[in-house]
Amino acid sequence: MSRYAAYIASIVLTFACVVLAIWSPAWFWGAAAFGGLALVGTHDLFQRRSTLLRNYPLLGHFRYGLEAIGPEMRQYFIDSDTAEVPFSRQQRALVYQRSKSVLDTRPFGTLQDVYATDYEWINHSMMPTSIQTHDFRVNVGGARTSQPYSASVFNISAMSFGALSSNAILALNEGAKRGGFYHDTGEGSISPYHVRPGGDLVWEIGSGYFGCRDEQGRFSPERFAANAQFPQVKMIELKLSQGAKPGHGGVLPGSKVSPEIAATRGVPVGIDCVSPAWHSEFSTPVGLLQFVDRLRDLTGGKPVGFKLAVGHPWEWFAIAKAMQETGLLPDFIVVDGAEGGTGAAPVEFIDHVGLPMQEALMLVHNTLVGLNLRDQICIGAAGKIVSAFDIARTLAMGADWCNSGRGFMFALGCIQAQSCHTDRCPTGVATQDASRSKALDVPDKATRVYQFHYNTLHALQHLLCAAGLDGPEQLGPEHVLRRVSPFEVRSLAALYRFLEPGELLRGDTEHAVFKAFWDRASSASFKLSPSGAVPSCGSDPSQ
Repeated sequence: MSRYAAYIASIVLTFACVVLAIWSPAWFWGAAAFGGLALVGTHDLFQRRSTLLRNYPLLGHFRYGLEAIGPEMRQYFIDSDTAEVPFSRQQRALVYQRSKSVLDTRPFGTLQDVYATDYEWINHSMMPTSIQTHDFRVNVGGARTSQPYSASVFNISAMSFGALSSNAILALNEGAKRGGFYHDTGEGSISPYHVRPGGDLVWEIGSGYFGCRDEQGRFSPERFAANAQFPQVKMIELKLSQGAKPGHGGVLPGSKVSPEIAATRGVPVGIDCVSPAWHSEFSTPVGLLQFVDRLRDLTGGKPVGFKLAVGHPWEWFAIAKAMQETGLLPDFIVVDGAEGGTGAAPVEFIDHVGLPMQEALMLVHNTLVGLNLRDQICIGAAGKIVSAFDIARTLAMGADWCNSGRGFMFALGCIQAQSCHTDRCPTGVATQDASRSKALDVPDKATRVYQFHYNTLHALQHLLCAAGLDGPEQLGPEHVLRRVSPFEVRSLAALYRFLEPGELLRGDTEHAVFKAFWDRASSASFKLSPSGAVPSCGSDPSQ
């Protein structure tokens, strides 16, 4: 309990000084000083606004003392009142302001270098509009869906119970309920803490089939249907891969598989909980779509889609060709960028595996447009999306809605201490240590989650009005501009190659990636065919 050491020491020293003052009144000064610190520490323990101070009474007030908690802490405080603030800290400060509903305006102009390469902005209109609401929504559900869902354009990304604490899950779901947006469960399945507040859920099904597996770890239709038909579950998201560690499975050590987590995931207590790198229910693109269609039937007609971090383009092309040939379509696709976060992953996977969100989103959007399927499939996107401008840029690039993980974690009080994998999260967000997580006050943090969502979409409303638009669906790549050199500015429409509707069906595309791989992709296999040798649907998928 070293985090309480300063507080305990202040109490001990206070009594010591009182005793010593019996022989020398001068010690009363020491008793007053240490007593004051003890009172501050006591206040820290019982206040409910700051989880950090509840977990680190007294110590939380000393900026350099917090270096012991994590590598980000010194950077978080140093130069916080100067213009030389790294971008990530600006974003974090913005979330804190909006989650607390404090003034987020700023004097003396932008902190951005407007002449720096990659600086982006939205041009304003001489005829601003007036939008009456910021509750922007997208209807999700195709022809095979009998229970469509109206999703907010800004939602909580997949973060499992087990990765996050019970109180963090409760606060996220309560905030989602109050704000009318969805909370993705992550692949750790639906816990009691997802259910108790009553907020909308998107149930993510990973390769471990947690919450819908039998004793051998295989997919169980009966267990899936029992959970999927619960009214709070609005959509099903089949996870193929995630941005932070695509192509890589996971293991929750047996020491962390408590009875509560075991019951949620449907695994034995105290045994390593393995999430394989691939699914056992399908091995081909057609098999994937058949599984999606099967899940939709088992839900009673709720929207079902899949999430992927795009890697080899021909693998995504193979899925798209399977859609075209079979007519089996997902209701939505969530594109997870390689810049997405996680509690723990190999450094090489975090830094150097998978497509960044913008490129991945463009590839998926272009493919569906080129096949005339874009209006039948919704696209969500995730990857370091925090601000209203992040949302606007992502929608302009082709997404229908956005998900955010780190933004809502900041709203919970996350300080990026980078100790998620140690189970010693100082703010009680990413830990299963009850002594730490209980310091996270659920009502207070739920309010912050709600306010962050509310104020961010309110800011998006103002951006759209300033640009002369009537809604987010009107955003296009022509509205976002980027400086590509000190002397050149280009819109995203000019910077990227956008396919025309039906272009892939005509077979005359000049897009380099499609020219290189489209004809060599097959719905029969995820593997790239040799040039001029495309297997038929009846071919051995392993070839």
